[in-house]
Amino acid sequence: MSTDRQTSILSLNAFAPGDAEGLPDDLKAMVERRKKSFGPSSILFYRSPIHVASATGARITATDGREYLDFYNNVPSVGHCHPKVAEAVYRQMKEANSHSRYLYDIVETYAERLLATMPEPIAHVTFTCTGSEANDLALRMARMATGAHGIVVTRGAYHGNTTAVTEISPSSYKRGGPPAFVKLVEPPSEAAYGKDIATGFERAVAAAVAELKAEGHGFAAFVADTIFSSDGVFTDPAGFLKPTIDTVHREGGLFVADEVQPGFGRTGTHMWGFDRHGVAPDLATPGKPMGNGFPLGGVFSKPGLLEGLQENFGYFNTFGGTPAAAAAGLAVLDVIAEEELMARAVNTGALLKERLTALGGKYATIADVRGAGLYLGVTIADTKAGSGANADPTSRIVNAMKEKGVLIGVAGLGADVLKIRPPLAAGEAEAEAFADRLETVLSELGLD
Repeated sequence: MSTDRQTSILSLNAFAPGDAEGLPDDLKAMVERRKKSFGPSSILFYRSPIHVASATGARITATDGREYLDFYNNVPSVGHCHPKVAEAVYRQMKEANSHSRYLYDIVETYAERLLATMPEPIAHVTFTCTGSEANDLALRMARMATGAHGIVVTRGAYHGNTTAVTEISPSSYKRGGPPAFVKLVEPPSEAAYGKDIATGFERAVAAAVAELKAEGHGFAAFVADTIFSSDGVFTDPAGFLKPTIDTVHREGGLFVADEVQPGFGRTGTHMWGFDRHGVAPDLATPGKPMGNGFPLGGVFSKPGLLEGLQENFGYFNTFGGTPAAAAAGLAVLDVIAEEELMARAVNTGALLKERLTALGGKYATIADVRGAGLYLGVTIADTKAGSGANADPTSRIVNAMKEKGVLIGVAGLGADVLKIRPPLAAGEAEAEAFADRLETVLSELGLD
């Protein structure tokens, strides 16, 4: 199956080898050093990459002393180099840290704290190191539980980079597309389904399931990042996923909620993205934000789903759920609560959305502003299509913002969405600064 997507997710906003010619000598030397060691696998952001010296809160400082307002990174979810997280890991590393086949109070405590945030059907957590590993494991569990192989995902989905999850990540493909046992549906947007997104999306998923069954693949799971981030950020109306999940279960499949992007309070109103839609997953897979930069992921599962895996293969992850990982994870949960970061996400996100919407009334280039909490998507329209001076306006905005000291990313099927996803530590002052600099960039680029 092919995809209409022209650019893979790793190519969005990426540094290109030809960009090296215009770099300062020291940065050019650093890029060459990276290229020599990493080879073709090296992926860097921006036309002029950042050589990082330090970071704190929602700010990154480069080796040249330049400070950047970080509105891109959800890895340091509670803020870059948060002292509580750093101290927790340091303290645990001094005491004990080995594989997960021993008993540790801190690991058990962390598992219990995490499970307490989940809806009642979820009974177990299996720790991994990354979201990719978590999604890979969730796929195995879903297929063993259902005896089927077919998967339904959205057209712009990204779920990781193991072999199995790359197959269900259409946005990863530079050529071709996912195999026949993966069916794609359009993202849950008004452009695809009109005003009744809930009904339109449910019908699309139901049709994809019918196709899988007709072709003999069966239906194992619907896998969704519940904020649909790589598709272009589609969050509303809250609750639109419920008819789809009801259909998934009626058709004998499982719902795998990929919570790497929307989880850990990102939407502000709920700890998990699926909660915002009033649905409960069969399997949920958080990742990056769990450890605030310490490698940590996991699979939450309903009763009975782990048994098939353990009977047929068993599962063991050396570094999944070590004491140091648990220390990082517990500190993240503490910081979210103590610093009231979910409330901050609501307030800062609302202010930012209001400012961006106001800019949309002034600049036709801003075609739409959407999102929840501190995860927003801004669709950029090419108001001067065909003009060489205004080609690829999204990329021009992102790189111009970088030159103004602000970091953002790109998403969407057409690579036409500004992806705004700061650490939850970002406050109203940072939101105001972001909006001010975006307005300056739009004006200077002539993107009216």
